[in-house]
Amino acid sequence: MKTLAIGALMSIVAFSVAPAAEEPEELKTASGTIYGTLLTPDTTARVPVVLIIAGSGPTDRNGNNPMLPGANNSLKMLAEGLASNGIASLRFDKRGIGASKAAMVAEKDLRFDNYVGDAAAWVAKLTSDRRFSRVVIAGHSEGALIGTIVAQKGAAAALVVIAGVSRPADVVLRGQLAGKLPPDLADASEKILAALKGGRTVDDVPKPLFALYRPSVQPYLISWFHYDPAAELAKVRVPVLIIQGTTDIQVSVDDARALAAAQPHARLDIIDGMNHVLKTASGDASKQMASYGDPNLPLASGLVDVIAQFVRRDAEAH
Repeated sequence: MKTLAIGALMSIVAFSVAPAAEEPEELKTASGTIYGTLLTPDTTARVPVVLIIAGSGPTDRNGNNPMLPGANNSLKMLAEGLASNGIASLRFDKRGIGASKAAMVAEKDLRFDNYVGDAAAWVAKLTSDRRFSRVVIAGHSEGALIGTIVAQKGAAAALVVIAGVSRPADVVLRGQLAGKLPPDLADASEKILAALKGGRTVDDVPKPLFALYRPSVQPYLISWFHYDPAAELAKVRVPVLIIQGTTDIQVSVDDARALAAAQPHARLDIIDGMNHVLKTASGDASKQMASYGDPNLPLASGLVDVIAQFVRRDAEAH
């Protein structure tokens, strides 16, 4: 495992590029159109392009979640930072989210692999675009697992894992629920998790757990629980960069180290003071919410530099 030092990156010669151009992009699927934003440096030269995959829940292409007060624009800012380094990017609203809401299938028919297939289709679309020299995947949070699975297919030149967990989703969920349920519900939850992990649906779901384990969402959970992020990352054969912040209250540095252990050839970069939405923030959870809804707070120092250096050097060498 190789580790990048932020300080060493500062000696890299900065790219001088004209303002980037933003244009809408569409991906046609069987259930509807998925909409994205392509940001390209103003140059006639072929440039690398990064496919940015957002995290879980209703997080949109810009990194914003309507369930939170305000926008943080973290992924939009990441795209702009890459453009300033001569690197194009494509970010998109996943099916069922934002402008891509109509592309969602019925909940009972949704599978984790739907998201994987969409991301793979974006990679194919970008690969066929002669403006781009190579395609790099950058997945954030849940998007890191989606990107990891797509990267196994070999169409992308490299993979960037940002704030990705190392444990299967059922293990993460079990940890999140620990100590928060009364004994009877904790026992019921454990039995349901065990069944879903084994690929079996459950008909009898206690009412207090219905929102989490309702029958219509169980097939999706089964498909999601199937994947072990660390084991999946071990299958990737292209260059990998793993990035994790030290003040992330949702994903730990231990997760990043476990991922790096699973993929010994990966580069690991720990960014001091960076939280889950890629902003500089205190490790105090009670003080972090402001950063989740502050579009004026810049990205953590060094984040864009690390990714740009990786895309220009390691992905180019692939």
